Amino acid sequence: MKKYFFEGIIIFCSVFLSLYLNNLNNELIEEKQKKEYLMDLKNSVDMDIIQIESLISTLLESENLINNLQNDIDKKHTLLSDEESIQMIIEIEVGFSFFPKDGIFNQMISTGAFELISSNDLKTNLLEMFNHQKARNYATSVEIDNFNIEYRRGPFENFRIRFDYNLMDGEFYGKRKLAKFQFNSNYYFSNEFYGLLSQAKLYSNMYRRQLNDILKTYNKTKTLIKFELDQSD
Repeated sequence: MKKYFFEGIIIFCSVFLSLYLNNLNNELIEEKQKKEYLMDLKNSVDMDIIQIESLISTLLESENLINNLQNDIDKKHTLLSDEESIQMIIEIEVGFSFFPKDGIFNQMISTGAFELISSNDLKTNLLEMFNHQKARNYATSVEIDNFNIEYRRGPFENFRIRFDYNLMDGEFYGKRKLAKFQFNSNYYFSNEFYGLLSQAKLYSNMYRRQLNDILKTYNKTKTLIKFELDQSD
């Protein structure tokens, strides 16, 4: 009887130990997977931050160009030459959009790795970035893209602008270099063109503010990811 009793205890302990080791192994695998995802996510966040900062810089440059043009118009075109004015017009960019790299985040959601994150603040920030802020960014980008079509058509038609395009220059999609134009003074001094510049600046201001808000969230998320990784070591 004692023999069976001890055999039973041994079998029970063996099964319990096997289950314990199996669970421990699964936890180690999950922790390793989480760290790999977080490291990949940190790299994606770093790249997104670079993209956001470049967009903000482009918008700031465009706002300065708009200010220069409107100042010149206010001063009866005495501050800039015809060529300088046209070159500034084609350099203004308000239609570039921010495209977040959300692939790693989506993988974490689909594989369940997101639930392995221990920091609730990090979870909240990631959901804010890739849900609410992403949706707001998309809506704003579509509106600005539609306006950008109008902004390009007006000046290009009225000044008969022709340019060369360097695909390898510029932060995003290349850079235009003025090749030929016909300066249209009537259009340059018109309320239509002045209003177009003002609308472009307004969209730039609005989008730059939104990008600054997104950038704050990204920088905070980057810090939280680093803290989560440090806690896992």
